[in-house]
Amino acid sequence: MDQITKDLKKTLKDMRDTVVDAQGLGLAAPQVGISKRFCLAQFGGSMQALINPNILSSSAETDIMEEGCLSLPKIGVNVERPIEITLRYQDEHGTEQERHLRGLDARVVQHELDHLDGVLIVDYT
Repeated sequence: MDQITKDLKKTLKDMRDTVVDAQGLGLAAPQVGISKRFCLAQFGGSMQALINPNILSSSAETDIMEEGCLSLPKIGVNVERPIEITLRYQDEHGTEQERHLRGLDARVVQHELDHLDGVLIVDYT
């Protein structure tokens, strides 16, 4: 994705509304039928738009936690993930960002990036 357009910003707003209504922690473009590399993920206390996100590094230390998914209501799966990641992405203004995330923040982002790569929590079983 090269440009941050008005259509993208509107889509992100609609996705935010969906996440809030569902009391979720994130939502990825493929979950709403869009084959593009962007998502929303809650970290740092707010919902963030992640455009062209990539994990630059992840910790060797992992933990296992049950995850749910808006795409698979009422299903919980124990998923092992690194407890820390370093993430690079563009925000909804097109500014490149880099963040070091830990704990639930890191887990939420990894979950949403899985969607961008065609992976669902049930693929971990």
